[in-house]
Amino acid sequence: MDRKEFLTAIGASSAGILLAGCLGGCKKENQQIIPPDVDFTLDLSLPENAPLLTNGGYIYKLGVVIARTVAGQLVAVAQACTHVGTSVQYQSNNNQFFCPNHGATFTITGDIIQGPVNLPLKQYTVTQTGNMVKVIG
Repeated sequence: MDRKEFLTAIGASSAGILLAGCLGGCKKENQQIIPPDVDFTLDLSLPENAPLLTNGGYIYKLGVVIARTVAGQLVAVAQACTHVGTSVQYQSNNNQFFCPNHGATFTITGDIIQGPVNLPLKQYTVTQTGNMVKVIG
């Protein structure tokens, strides 16, 4: 095998490996990525949960994003965007969840506003009693 044949073989092999990786990554698109059996309680008196004391604040916990809307309502949806799993952020100025990776947007209940997603975010039930916030779903 001469040098030209060797370099061609290496290039073709590399291209095949890269293509397989790209195609494998595409399978993850538009799959609902949700944590199983969510059931936890947050104590709002703890420092790590302090953002939930302010309208517009949000935190991540066990694969869930919990937010206090600008109107003061606590909401919770799956943290991972249904496109490729990037963590969504709560945008208080728009009262929506936003994926910074590809620009997908969701309502506070997880419904799709704008793609590239085809599946909504899973919504969880949130109840507050005093300083304790329970998230289930």
